[in-house]
Amino acid sequence: MGEGLYCYLLAVFILAGFVKGVTGMGLPTVSMGLLGIFMPLPVAAALLVIPSFVTNVLQLVSGPSVGRIIRRLWLMMVLIVLGTVAGASLLIRISPVWSSLGLGMALMIYAVYALVSPALTVSTASEKWLSPLIGGLTGLVTGATGVFVMPAVPYLQSLAWSKEELVQALGLSFTVSTVALAIGLYQHNALPMQSLTLSLLSIAPALMGMWCGQKVRARISAKQFRRCFLLFLLVLGGELALRPFI
Repeated sequence: MGEGLYCYLLAVFILAGFVKGVTGMGLPTVSMGLLGIFMPLPVAAALLVIPSFVTNVLQLVSGPSVGRIIRRLWLMMVLIVLGTVAGASLLIRISPVWSSLGLGMALMIYAVYALVSPALTVSTASEKWLSPLIGGLTGLVTGATGVFVMPAVPYLQSLAWSKEELVQALGLSFTVSTVALAIGLYQHNALPMQSLTLSLLSIAPALMGMWCGQKVRARISAKQFRRCFLLFLLVLGGELALRPFI
């Protein structure tokens, strides 16, 4: 990695942390999308492991409902781990060209869904069987693309949470996904020491960006920022998805 790429890495994690500070999510999504432009996705996934874990743990423990949320979502989390570890083989073995297509499609699907924002509500009876199903699907998508958002985020938003509980529930899902992705990468020898060192160094810019985002969140329209962020993801996903055909 040259000096220019180090500077790019620094800028990516500051931006990703900033987005997370404003919206409560987006660090792995932005990181994977931007890093995937210049490096193989397994390398990008390895770089985001530690800053993603640290920022998501902070988000998880930021409220008083950790125990209750874990008791409610534990089966979903187990399936996320199993699906991610199984799906990580796709991230390693598939051609980088088609991995880029898969990541681009995942970003575009999430962006379109979030822009449309359909109002979904899951009943308590449906939650019992949907949670493990959504967990498994989220795990497979995470393992194959390094992105944690689909379909976990829309599903968690459809459950009956307070605003603070939803933020913590997302933090739990992202934390578990990060750990599972690290396990999957390690099993396939895709977590080299150099990547872990760079990942460790990325904590500071990610936290700095997150802190700035939290400060800015109180001063701007979060709804408008979120719309701009989703449009950015849509464009980025389109670029990644079209790359195999250019």
